[in-house]
Amino acid sequence: MSDRKFDSEEMPPSAQDLRDLQEAMKQKTTRATEAKEKSHFDLVNDFMFKHVTENEIKIVRRLVDNALRDGKKEALVYQFSSDFCTDSGRAINNGADNWPETLQGKAKEFYERYEKYGRPQGYKLKAVVVNFPSGMPGDVGFFLNWESDKPKL
Repeated sequence: MSDRKFDSEEMPPSAQDLRDLQEAMKQKTTRATEAKEKSHFDLVNDFMFKHVTENEIKIVRRLVDNALRDGKKEALVYQFSSDFCTDSGRAINNGADNWPETLQGKAKEFYERYEKYGRPQGYKLKAVVVNFPSGMPGDVGFFLNWESDKPKL
């Protein structure tokens, strides 16, 4: 309504028109908020209560293949909010030895898969806080590494 030009002779909208417009804008905002909340709920529910899927495992393998093709010896294979850690990512950020104990949901399951399949094959896994919105730990990244432990000559 604010983008149109007004004719001083034109009848202004009624008070009821303005109330109706205001109510419509309020409902639109409410629907957007509800959709955002549902999306967040679905994300949390998926992360905390569902299992790692075959597709997610394929994505990890594809990320490793891409890194290998690029000549790298490490790949960021999984990323999640530090809010999903029992301590909001503090142990990971501080490099504490017990950081795996703070994992929950799919992050914990990914770590357990690493312990079962990756570590015995010589892979290393590190968890790193990859961003700090407002100075607080944000997302955690799992980096899978396949570099040799042998010193280079």
